[in-house]
Amino acid sequence: MPALSPADSSRADHHKVVIVGAGAAGIATASSLIARDPSLDIALIDPADVHYYQPGWTMVGAGVFKASSTAHTMAATLPRGVRWIKTRVDGFDPQGQLVLLEGGRAVSYEQLVVCPGLKLDWNAIEGLSETLGRNGVTSNYRYDLAPYTWQLVQNLKQGRALFTQPPMPIKCAGAPQKALYLSCDHWLRSGQLGNVRASFFNAGAVLFGVPDYVPALMNYIDKYGVDLNYQHRLTAVDGANKRATFVRTLPDGTTETRVEAFDMLHVVPPQVAPDFIRQSPLADAAGWVDVDPQTLRHRQFGNIHALGDVANTTNAKTAAAARKQAPVVANNVLVALGRLATLAQYDGYGSCPLTVERGKIVLAEFTYGGKLAPSFPRWLLDGRKPTRLAWLLKAQILPPLYWKAMLKGREWLARPQPLVVEAQQ
Repeated sequence: MPALSPADSSRADHHKVVIVGAGAAGIATASSLIARDPSLDIALIDPADVHYYQPGWTMVGAGVFKASSTAHTMAATLPRGVRWIKTRVDGFDPQGQLVLLEGGRAVSYEQLVVCPGLKLDWNAIEGLSETLGRNGVTSNYRYDLAPYTWQLVQNLKQGRALFTQPPMPIKCAGAPQKALYLSCDHWLRSGQLGNVRASFFNAGAVLFGVPDYVPALMNYIDKYGVDLNYQHRLTAVDGANKRATFVRTLPDGTTETRVEAFDMLHVVPPQVAPDFIRQSPLADAAGWVDVDPQTLRHRQFGNIHALGDVANTTNAKTAAAARKQAPVVANNVLVALGRLATLAQYDGYGSCPLTVERGKIVLAEFTYGGKLAPSFPRWLLDGRKPTRLAWLLKAQILPPLYWKAMLKGREWLARPQPLVVEAQQ
């Protein structure tokens, strides 16, 4: 059965499984469920017309990918057999097993999967929304702005280029510095790096959260002569006058304000859970959906699971994490429905291909606690070092793997593992 149109889906108000969010996590979970039980009645709620391959936007911002290659229509991307409810979610009634929709409608469920992603809080930075896409202010975190990043990089011949990273958690924690490295690589290759001075303003205290990968990254910080600043949080942008305001946290906990001039500014906004999640009974104190880190089942409501960026697990918020989480959730939903016997567990796997130059990547792969988790033997690909093979993986293998495997329920290197009781936290 093909994915139904929004008009058809509006007639239905109950489904065995309801999935909120048709991003990477939601579609992968739906496909994994159907692969295990094609008869399953599934509804997927999402208002978007387009599904984006967001990991590709870093490459768009470096002139490697075309933006259009990262966008497919939602109708063409949804798995066959799933009923599409094209509307927004207003909230949840877990006691009544209802998802509340805009316009006063509701959909009931037996099992609920929550994966709407997170919210890019552009308005948290004063003046930013008014100047995005002009005055040299850009961000690879938006489909329409990533091409502008590449335009700015090509046109900048001299001056200051600032790159920012907000407080954690954010999606793809390496993406802020990927933009930095690829931009600097272009300026180096074009002979402009001596005239362009790049600065990285990181709200955190370290360059990358897994120490094993830091030495290779620091080599590139040094190679590109990057002015590296920790504990600096971007708070305001004056696009017309090309000034960025940061609040710096000092070692004694006090703060000071610092204003920096720029010719180009690449901004990564603060990121929070969507409003309808933060205000719901599903959220923890920080606003994220509160789940067990191994089973991804809600700690309070046994027929609710969550995955992807919205979950309060401590893994990196990446598409690679969702790729490993989706089969686990699919398995455990079927256990809850009495159709499978053994729970599966998620080990916290996340991956961040750090594009340190055009043609080379430091492939960071790790599980909970920053434990290294390489997918390939070290003799073939040592993720702690920049390699050409990792670049080929990112540029040529991962996009078709995303569209044709992950979103189709084909779980290459992502088969769920049985839950080990001793591993539960």
